[in-house]
Amino acid sequence: MEVKYNTIGLDYNLTRRADKYLTKQLLYHLQPTKDGKYLDIGCGTGNYTNELHKNGFDFIGIDPSELMLEKAKLKNNKIHWKIGSAENTGLPANFVDGIIGSLTIHHWTDLTLGFSELNKVLKKNGRIVIFTSTPEQMKGYWLNHYFPKMLSDSITQMPTLEKVKKAITDSGIEFIETHKYFIKPDLEDQFLYCGKQNPELYFDEQIRHGISSFSSLSNQTEVENGLSELRIDIDSGKIKDIINSYENTLGDYLYIIAKKPAVQSS
Repeated sequence: MEVKYNTIGLDYNLTRRADKYLTKQLLYHLQPTKDGKYLDIGCGTGNYTNELHKNGFDFIGIDPSELMLEKAKLKNNKIHWKIGSAENTGLPANFVDGIIGSLTIHHWTDLTLGFSELNKVLKKNGRIVIFTSTPEQMKGYWLNHYFPKMLSDSITQMPTLEKVKKAITDSGIEFIETHKYFIKPDLEDQFLYCGKQNPELYFDEQIRHGISSFSSLSNQTEVENGLSELRIDIDSGKIKDIINSYENTLGDYLYIIAKKPAVQSS
C-alpha cells in the first residue's frame, strides 16, 4: 500500500479535496468535542484531517505513506502527522476520543487486527466512523460497463459489510449502524465514482491518476478502449440508458458507525 500511495501521492492533492458535505457527515457521525483528541487513520495527504482541524477539532493524522504525509505537513504543520497503519498506530492505549477512516479499510492487511488496534487506542464510549464502499454497492456502478476488469479487481479488494461488522465485533467494538451515501453532483473529492452523474470527468488524466483503481489496478488497453466507448456513448446519448440501467437503492458508499463500549467483556 505504501508503494501504491507514494506513486498516487505525487499529484493527489490536485483532485482529492475534502468535500464539504462529507466533512459535515463525518462530524455528524463522530460527534466530536472541542476538548477531545481524534485520529484520522489512513489520512493520506490530510485533506479531511485538515478540514476537521479547521472546524476546531484536534486531530492526529496517521498514514503508511511518507510521501502522503509530506504533502499533509505542507498543508498544516500544526497537526501531528505520523507514519503508521491501522494495525500498528504506535499510539498509547486509551489515547483518542474518536476515530475516522475515509476510503481506507480496503488497504488494511488485517481487518480484525486493525480494529483491535483502534479499540486499544480509543477511549471508552469513543466512536469510530468508517467511510467506504461495499462489493454490493460497487457492482451497481455503471463503470462496470466500460471497465469490467478494473472494477472486478477493485471489487475483489473491498471487504463485505458482513466481514467488516464481524471484524468490528470480534475486536470488542460495538457496531451501531450504517448510513448510505449517494454521489452528489457537486462532489469535490474526486474518488472512484465521482463521475456518476458527470462521465466527462473520467477523461481527465489527473482525476484518473488520483483514483487508485485507475492508477494501480487498471490495464491501459482496457482504459483506452473503455474511454473510447464511453466517448461514443456520450456523443450519441446512449450513456443515459447505460447509467439508468445501473440505478439502484443500495447507495454508492457507506458510513459505518461503531463505538467502544463503556465496559468491555474480558
